[in-house]
Amino acid sequence: MTFLDDIGGFNPWVLAMLLNTGLGLLGWKLVSKLLTPSGLAHAWILGVIVWAVLGWPGYGVVLFYFLAGSAVTKVGMAQKEAAGIAEKRSGARGPENVWGSAASSTLCALTTLVVPLEYHPLLYLGYVSGFSTKLSDTTASEIGKAYGNRTFLITTLRPVPRGTEGAVSLEGTLAGMLASVVIAVLAWAVGLIPAVGIGWCALAALIATNLESLIGATVQSQFVWLTNEVVNGINTLIGSLSAMGIAIIWARLIVG
Repeated sequence: MTFLDDIGGFNPWVLAMLLNTGLGLLGWKLVSKLLTPSGLAHAWILGVIVWAVLGWPGYGVVLFYFLAGSAVTKVGMAQKEAAGIAEKRSGARGPENVWGSAASSTLCALTTLVVPLEYHPLLYLGYVSGFSTKLSDTTASEIGKAYGNRTFLITTLRPVPRGTEGAVSLEGTLAGMLASVVIAVLAWAVGLIPAVGIGWCALAALIATNLESLIGATVQSQFVWLTNEVVNGINTLIGSLSAMGIAIIWARLIVG
C-alpha cells in the first residue's frame, strides 16, 4: 500500500517514473553538478522506488537529504581541498555514494510491500532514520573538517588532524545532531513518523555515527573491501535498526 494511489489510471510505478523524470529535467542544471552521470542514473532509480512505494512524503525526505547533504559537502570546499581532505569529485555523488547512503532506507521502503500494514509505521521509522543518520554523519564530518577547532580520535581521545578516519570534533558532533533532528522533523511534518520518532531518529543517528567513527578508527584500514561507501552502508543500517529497536523497546516497556 502506498501514500500515492493510481492517479488518472496510471500504475504508481509508471507515475513515479514520469514524475521523477520530470523533476530531474526541471532541476537538471543543479543535479548535473551534484551527481556524476552514472550517479544520476542510480539516483533516478532510487527516486522511482521511493515515490512508487512511499509517495511524495518519502520522496520529500530523500530529496531533502540529497540537497542538504550536497550543500554541507560544499561548505569550506576550497579549504578542505587545499588540505587534501575534501570529498572526491568536489562532492559529486556516484552510484556508490547513492546506495551507500540509501540502501538501508530503500530496503525498509520495499519491505512495506510484503509485510502486513501493522508493521509499516516501524519500517517508515527505519526509512527516515537511515537518512537522518547519513545526514548527521555527513554534516558532522564536513563541518568538523571545515570548522573543527580540535579533532580527537574516538578510540583514544588524542588530538589528530582534521579528516583523520575515526576523528570527531565538538563542532561536527553538534552540527550532526542538529541535522538528524531537522530531517526527522520534516518526516514528522509530512506524516511519516510520530513526534516521538524525532527523538528516536536523533538517538539512533548519534549511536550509528559514533559506531561508524569507531569502525573508521579501528578496522577500516585493515580490509580493502571496507571502503567509505561500505562503511556508510553499515552506518545507515545501524541507524535504521537502532531507531526501530528503540521504538519496539518504547512500545513494550514504556507504553506497555
